[in-house]
Amino acid sequence: MVNVSTKRELLIIKSLIERFPYGASVEDILYGDKMDLELRTLQRRLKKLKEEGLIYTTGGSKSTRYHISYSDHLVREREQEKLIRPKKEGFSFSKEGEKIISYLSKPVSERKNVGYNMEFLNSYRPNMDAYLSEGDIHKLTLLGYTNSQNQPAGTHAREIFNRLLIDLSWNSSRLEGNTYSLLDTQRLLELGESASDKSLEETQMIINHKDAIEFLVDLGEELDFKPYILLNLHALLAENLMKEQGSLGRLRSMPVGIYQSAYMPPSIPQLIAGQFELILKKVVEIRNPFEQAFFMMVHLPYLQPFDDVNKRTSRLAANIPLIKSNLSPISFVEVPNKVYTQGILGIYELNQVDLLKDVFMWAYEKSAVRYAAIRQTISEPDPFRSRYREEIKKLILAIVSGNLSPKEGAKLIQSTAEQFPKEDSSRFREMVEGDLLTLNEGNFARFKVSLSEFRTWKENWSRKV
Repeated sequence: MVNVSTKRELLIIKSLIERFPYGASVEDILYGDKMDLELRTLQRRLKKLKEEGLIYTTGGSKSTRYHISYSDHLVREREQEKLIRPKKEGFSFSKEGEKIISYLSKPVSERKNVGYNMEFLNSYRPNMDAYLSEGDIHKLTLLGYTNSQNQPAGTHAREIFNRLLIDLSWNSSRLEGNTYSLLDTQRLLELGESASDKSLEETQMIINHKDAIEFLVDLGEELDFKPYILLNLHALLAENLMKEQGSLGRLRSMPVGIYQSAYMPPSIPQLIAGQFELILKKVVEIRNPFEQAFFMMVHLPYLQPFDDVNKRTSRLAANIPLIKSNLSPISFVEVPNKVYTQGILGIYELNQVDLLKDVFMWAYEKSAVRYAAIRQTISEPDPFRSRYREEIKKLILAIVSGNLSPKEGAKLIQSTAEQFPKEDSSRFREMVEGDLLTLNEGNFARFKVSLSEFRTWKENWSRKV
């Protein structure tokens, strides 16, 4: 029989291990908060947890790392359900985030002109300092856990690759002002059919995202924050979008400005190169993949190491530790462009991460719910979908029963969305397009179409996508 003291020690050990999705070393656990055990006692507790199937190990000898075993899926799902509760519609801000928005609401002329603050990066101590709290890490770990945790790096990303490719390419491009729709993006990436009413630049941006995502996923065990990977990632994202081909994958040597910002990035090439090297050195030292991801979202855009395409590079770089750890990736689903931009400006002008952290936490929850393998019991109603339930069903019924082609369907979706308030139209459009992308013989009845209508439409839609 296990006494109360031992039970408490086992719980503390499990909670400490949960902070390290890469796995925790004996030292991580031994010197963790609230841990007060002799090494031999800790080893006995770890052995007991392993025998009971509550943890498992990877590596060997001095490289042994301990991981939480989520073999009891129901326990994990209940924990996930606690994290995803009905929320107020719209984006949720922290008090600190609201203060940043208030400051940024002033005209640029009334905001303090600032330059690059080297101390912002230099003072960050990996695994001692952290932008994400323990509560943040616990939530993200539960949300991001997948059934591929023990598989080779990139396994989960490959399992969901087709959907990830479309979602991340579209959302990351959308945050740059790209006007491709979700369906436009699907047609381009799956069949190479560009939208006739879009610019060559917008089309190229989507294609570049596809190539960059494929590059990361194909790296497998080689995937890490290595200089050549970051430089090539930028080159792929910037292909055919920059005046100087020589600037692809090359650190900048010229000054740049930030539109509508009081921030001026560094202009000295040696400083840029040194800080870029320091970013990669520090991010490799960070043990937690979520902290690594957010660290890159903060410091890569702030330095502006490339002539352009810095934010895009940071968003895909944030996925490196998530893909490597077989956690759900982050594809920035439903992130409002304005809020993301304000979060970045909060970094630029104030060196405050709070608003961008609001964006990161929101975006990861939305993405993880979409991609993680175990999500069946998480079914909280979406207030937006509830409000437009009938309009969504009526529109999809019209598209399927009318046997509309993708182009015809896209036009009808656009014209219908324009009838709603401006703040709702783009999300309505995204929701309908998302439903059409996932429509199959197992779920078409929701829209009151017959099997023959669905099959006829699906064949037509797939042929002309």
